[in-house]
Amino acid sequence: MSARFLPVLCALLALTGSAQAIVIRHDTGYAGHAARESQFPAVFWLEQRSARKICVATLIDPRWALTAAHCVEETDLQGHIESQGEYVVQIAGTLQGIDHVVMHPDYHFRYDEDNSAREVDMALLRLSQAVTLPRPVPLYRDADEQDRVATLLGWGYFGIGTTGIQHDDGRFRMAHNIVTTAAQRLRFTFDDPRLPGSAAVALEGIPGLGDSGGPALLETASGWQIAGVAVGEVASRATGETSSQTPPAQGLYGAVGIYERVSAHIGWIESVILGTPENPSP
Repeated sequence: MSARFLPVLCALLALTGSAQAIVIRHDTGYAGHAARESQFPAVFWLEQRSARKICVATLIDPRWALTAAHCVEETDLQGHIESQGEYVVQIAGTLQGIDHVVMHPDYHFRYDEDNSAREVDMALLRLSQAVTLPRPVPLYRDADEQDRVATLLGWGYFGIGTTGIQHDDGRFRMAHNIVTTAAQRLRFTFDDPRLPGSAAVALEGIPGLGDSGGPALLETASGWQIAGVAVGEVASRATGETSSQTPPAQGLYGAVGIYERVSAHIGWIESVILGTPENPSP
């Protein structure tokens, strides 16, 4: 597997940087991965360019949503706030304005190679008005994510594990995957069901470019809770590819989806939402 980390960026024009959504196993068919937006009404996309829907956020409080910090850079969100006072999104069929963004204080490490491992690619988006519906998704607070099956959500390019990304149809999809690593970040390996001893689950899949900010949801006794925020992929090379062929194909079996771990950042998230002196809300 290549060690190259591919941030889930959205605005690149070449095929290797185009927006991509949930990539699924090759042998299960498409129907099981179709998701209804009414089933996850607190999850919404941030920008649409033609049929392409770019970046995802999740409502976690009546006035706050959680996304990836690089989505703020890869969409027109910040520019619209600065020029027009707010950025309009659609949440559960209703237009809402975002009037303020708070980037995680450790996001700047992405520009510092010596400290890049300390980067936290996470941002909070403040709505101009509190919403009564839909109900926000609670934060997952426990540290037992390892080996649990999460539900991953996104819009955009579709693909299968044998060939990688295929086309962008703007449909909302879901996949399941097992948390293979729960450390600073959560990792999900896209397992090939053809291999002996494969750990692939029935609706195995991973996110990709365009699914940035999308949630990894865990189902609990009290309902869905958000455990992760999609930020990137460690790509796997197809059989026969050499290291000289770059960048590696995306969405192939063996790739690893990378998510920021919500349980590791509860303190920061709550300090922003509550407007503590360390993170005052203007």
